[in-house]
Amino acid sequence: MKVLDLQCGFLHVFEGWFASEDDYLSQRERSLVECPVCGDAAITKRLSAPRLNLGSVRSETAVTDEVVSPVGLDQTLQAAWMAVARRIVATTEDVGNQFAEEARKIHYGETAERGIRGKASPEETAALHEEGIAVLSLPLPEALKGPLQ
Repeated sequence: MKVLDLQCGFLHVFEGWFASEDDYLSQRERSLVECPVCGDAAITKRLSAPRLNLGSVRSETAVTDEVVSPVGLDQTLQAAWMAVARRIVATTEDVGNQFAEEARKIHYGETAERGIRGKASPEETAALHEEGIAVLSLPLPEALKGPLQ
């Protein structure tokens, strides 16, 4: 099993597990590897050092958990964003391309009020804003919309 540190074109860092290097390359070539944050398929490997367990003695100069590096902060923000995205998916109904129509029905009281998500063109979004319907464009990773392993 190979555990790789990966990065998308938008600099989101994540971990991928593959049976072998060839498996990773094959999946990447077929665009099966994508960023869990933004869905970008332009994935590259980051440099990473293997963890070597050379004994149980810890150095006195070891870095403690209290030190927060920029990479650690970035990963914390990514984790927070993923938690928010998962909550949105779990608590809203996906109405797909019917988003603008459903938002209007809810706004004008033609259907029960509920949280919805879906797709709308920039023109549809602008028209909803002009009608006084509050909507927020929020790209969600495709990976979150299906079952997670």
